[in-house]
Amino acid sequence: MDKNFDKQYIINNNIKLLVGCDEAGRGCLAGPVVAAAVILKDDFYDDLIDDSKKLTPNQREKAYQMIINNCICYGVGIISSETIDKINIYEASRQAMLLAIKNMKHDFDLVLTDAMKLHDEHIRCIDIIKGDAKSFSIASASIIAKVTRDHIMDELDKLYPQYQFKKHKGYGTKLHLQCLEKYGPLKGIHRFSYKPVKKIIDPIIKLF
Repeated sequence: MDKNFDKQYIINNNIKLLVGCDEAGRGCLAGPVVAAAVILKDDFYDDLIDDSKKLTPNQREKAYQMIINNCICYGVGIISSETIDKINIYEASRQAMLLAIKNMKHDFDLVLTDAMKLHDEHIRCIDIIKGDAKSFSIASASIIAKVTRDHIMDELDKLYPQYQFKKHKGYGTKLHLQCLEKYGPLKGIHRFSYKPVKKIIDPIIKLF
């Protein structure tokens, strides 16, 4: 990860405050989609910061604290599974990003996102393919989003231990699918519009 990637955008676009923005949880069967936006201090850099998917849980937690301690500001946006079912995951991810940017409560000049067009005339944005693997700011946002979402799933695990959310974080793993088959989906937590969940609830609906 090379922070010079971000510096080139700062120089080429004649800006001072750069925002990195990314989301976590698009592919999950349960839980919200979570986005984060962050403005980092100019002198902050650490080799540990990378695309959140490349880090272990312990590395992400360490990186998360490091980012929080070395940013000018950050914001988080959370969109529920029920809203995801209503507006689709792509639009929900966009809304989560816009909310995260708003929740920073700070001025900025340019937003870099991981391949997401924000379609907001008030926000200057550049969407970068595989941005979380190229941009230090986007990677930092991806870590904040992922750790925040994991903490949410850990709390859900305490409420519904039979679903073992702490282990699979809502992703469609074999364990999660087994739990779904055994206990059925949870309203307000599982994404009923997703095929693996629909596959389970459709036969139930037909019975009534």
